[in-house]
Amino acid sequence: MAISFIRCDDRIIHGQIVVRWSTEFPCDGIIAVNDKAATNDVIKSALKSASNKKTFIWTYDQFLTKMEEAVKSEKNYFVITKEPITMAKLLVDNKMKVNVNTLNIGPQSAREGTFNVNKNADITKEEIQAYERIHQAGYKINFQLVPDFSKVEWKDVREKLLAL
Repeated sequence: MAISFIRCDDRIIHGQIVVRWSTEFPCDGIIAVNDKAATNDVIKSALKSASNKKTFIWTYDQFLTKMEEAVKSEKNYFVITKEPITMAKLLVDNKMKVNVNTLNIGPQSAREGTFNVNKNADITKEEIQAYERIHQAGYKINFQLVPDFSKVEWKDVREKLLAL
């Protein structure tokens, strides 16, 4: 099956991923792609301890060297990035092959210069452009914290956000 779920989440790996989303979309493991987490032993350890699945924490460059193996795996993996810019690079620039056509967006905390899309989903102008690139590549994008929470679809808010 290979990559069966893709998500952007500023907390990367936490209970919502391990308990809620992996129940909705069963997986064998989680691959987190984040340079800071992959190069900081404390963060890396905390993320791995938050998961009861086989968990990999890789830099962007490490993931690129292992992407083909992950894509061809007989196991199901989640691929999670902290930010949408990295996900756009994976999906659009590197044409990562996935078995799903929907990108799930989890928490994106409010920061200076952000625009609110949904509960706990605040994005910058740069991130708006990344989401639009992903959308233009044919992916659906849903802002949804957990499966039973309300979701906002990119297609319904993109025109307003692109006009900002």
